[in-house]
Amino acid sequence: QVQLVESGGGSVQAGGSLRLSCAASGFTYSSRCMGWFRQAPGKEREGVAAMYTSNVNTYVADSVKGRFTIYQDYAKNRLILQMNSLKPEDTAMYYCAADVTPVGSGVVRDCYSGSRSKRGDFAYWGQGTQVTVSS
Repeated sequence: QVQLVESGGGSVQAGGSLRLSCAASGFTYSSRCMGWFRQAPGKEREGVAAMYTSNVNTYVADSVKGRFTIYQDYAKNRLILQMNSLKPEDTAMYYCAADVTPVGSGVVRDCYSGSRSKRGDFAYWGQGTQVTVSS
């Protein structure tokens, strides 16, 4: 059974940092597209960052570029979202997502280019972790 469990959310002041972690289990294959999304009350869900696990390229949304970094912690088998210089507008529920579409023409690029994130086309989702940034 596939499971995604997020952790690391919390409350910080503007300018602070948080590191979100996503523990993935139950996948048959190690290669997959994984991403972070967020949704604030009354707003649409936004794809924040994504990467294909066997590829070094990453997607980061313009709204967080230069402040957020996505990477894999191979030692702990976790997907990390490092968030620096947080702003009140970053306040949202953050979700980890994964998709296991078989590698084929364009699948990897579809992930790290951000196209899959913009469609929200992920099969598996975590329960979310709340991030609150105060001014």
